[in-house]
Amino acid sequence: MSERGDEHDPVHPVPWARALLLIPFVAMLWVSSYNSARPMIAGIPFFYWYQLLWVLIAAAIVGFVYALER
Repeated sequence: MSERGDEHDPVHPVPWARALLLIPFVAMLWVSSYNSARPMIAGIPFFYWYQLLWVLIAAAIVGFVYALER
C-alpha cells in the first residue's frame, strides 16, 4: 500500500480550462484553413507541418489542463 494519500484525491474541475480542449479539435476540423502546400518548412508542405504542430500544441494544452485540475 502506498503511504501517499493524495494519489486518489478528487479532481477539481475547472470548466473554462476544459473548454481549452476544444481548440485543437476545432482547428483540425477547419480544413480549409490549412489546405495548401505553401509555405514549406524544410521541404515539408504546410498541410503536414501545420497538423504536426497542432499535435504538439494539443499535448501542451492537455498538460496545462491536467496541471490546473490536479
